Amino acid sequence: MFKKLFGTSSSAKASEDKQEKLLPWIALNSVDQLDVIADLSKTKTQLIFKHSTRCGISLMVMNQFVAAYDLDSNADLYYLDLLRYREVSNEVGYKFQVLHESPQLLVIKNGVVVAHASHGAINDMDLAKFV
Repeated sequence: MFKKLFGTSSSAKASEDKQEKLLPWIALNSVDQLDVIADLSKTKTQLIFKHSTRCGISLMVMNQFVAAYDLDSNADLYYLDLLRYREVSNEVGYKFQVLHESPQLLVIKNGVVVAHASHGAINDMDLAKFV
């Protein structure tokens, strides 16, 4: 009855119409995975998205990244919860010689980081030229 009288709110309608885009995230939760990523990067681009689950800016950037990400991209996409897996986050910096930032996206090819960005610059990267 109330829906007929008042209709549905635009935000409720938008959330009903909106389907959440799911990316093919691979959980990065072990230091051992970093050697695998380096090896795989010899034949396929590897991406690591470092995210701080307590940071609003990190969440905003990640949501923008998800919305813009091309699902047809020929790359493996790793998600690192850097608060939960601090040791892995630290090792990413050592192994790939990149100063830690959050949020941060690393593009790995042939065992090395060929590009990286943090904060809003993540969404300015043209990932197509690395895949």
